[in-house]
Amino acid sequence: MQLTAKLTQLLPVQTGQGKNGPWKKQDIIVETEGKFPKKVCMAIWGDKVDVRHLQIGKQLNISFDVESREFNGKWYTDVKVFKIEAAGSSTMDNVPEYQDYIPPTAADEDAPF
Repeated sequence: MQLTAKLTQLLPVQTGQGKNGPWKKQDIIVETEGKFPKKVCMAIWGDKVDVRHLQIGKQLNISFDVESREFNGKWYTDVKVFKIEAAGSSTMDNVPEYQDYIPPTAADEDAPF
């Protein structure tokens, strides 16, 4: 499933140790657009947690799965993010780090193109 929404809140990163090793989870709160906007809590698990790309107020394209499970007779629903993009750009996982500008040299000016 996919949703475009504005990031409104970053909850604290949660970490722990499970039977398969350490885990990390980041919950985010996003708000949909429209006449009746809705707030949705979404979980980003494991290596996908990279808060340096998540900025409050930014529009995001979010790809996610919805899954429900039963525990002690009650049902719980998780919204798990598997890909986040800034609205109108490429995948945020592939955003390059800042690179210094290198001015052209005299050798560059002699290039045949």
